[in-house]
Parts: sequence; C-alpha cells; structure tokens
Amino acid sequence: MTRWLSKEQQAHWRSWLTATTVLREQLSRELQDSHGLTITDYEIMVRLSEAENKSIRMSDLATLTLLSRSRLSHQIDRMENAGLVSREVCPDDRRGQLAVLTNAGMKALVAAAPDHVEGVRKHFVDLLTDAEYKALGNAAKKIADHLDSL
Repeated sequence: MTRWLSKEQQAHWRSWLTATTVLREQLSRELQDSHGLTITDYEIMVRLSEAENKSIRMSDLATLTLLSRSRLSHQIDRMENAGLVSREVCPDDRRGQLAVLTNAGMKALVAAAPDHVEGVRKHFVDLLTDAEYKALGNAAKKIADHLDSL
C-alpha cells in the first residue's frame, strides 16, 4: 500500500525541490556574471584548494563533487583550457590522473569567494534563524548519511 504524502508534506517537498534547484541556479548565475565561473567550476576549485598539494585524484574528485567520471572529465577539460586546473599523472599509480589547481585557478577562486559567500548569505544563511539553520543542517546531514549508506 502506498503511503501518500499529506498535503502539508507535499508542500514541504515541493518547496525543498524548488529551493535547492533555484538556489543553485542563482548562485551559479551570479558566479558566471561576476567571474565567468559556473558553480561546478567553483566547487571543484574549492575542493582542490583544500587538498594537499592542491590536487585530487580524478576518481576521488568525481565522488566528492557528485559528478560522473565522464562529466568530471569534460568539466576538467574545459577548466584546463581556461587555465584554472591542470592534469598530472598520479605518482603512485601511473594509470590514474590528478586534477591540480593552477596559480591562475587559485587567483580566480580568491577573487570569486567573497561574492559567492555573500550570495550564500543573502539567498540562504541570513534568511534563516540560527535555530532554523541548525535544524536544516541536521536534517540535510541525516538525509545525506542515509543516501551514502545505500
């Protein structure tokens, strides 16, 4: 027997879908307009900037960014052509490749970060009370942990 969503549950579900989709599109549009970067470019550069030697094995980067290996490869090709990242052979496994943040990529990230953080605050963080933000974070983590366990 199907456990249909109540009217209230359906409204919350649809609000969640709209908010997550539109928020990502808005933040990406702002990055594109101000810095010529997509939200995916930005996320990849953040991940690389936080990694040891500013590099991550491509397969691990695909997992971290929730991109298929094929999609990540195309994204890295585009970013490499823009001078934001480079590819290097993985020193401990010659078959693997590393994505490496270039100096130009780091400069682009540093330039974009204040505007991006301001957008995150304006369109997300500052709209919620501290209690709402904490509750949303806890709920999102619970969902993410469940999905990671599948």
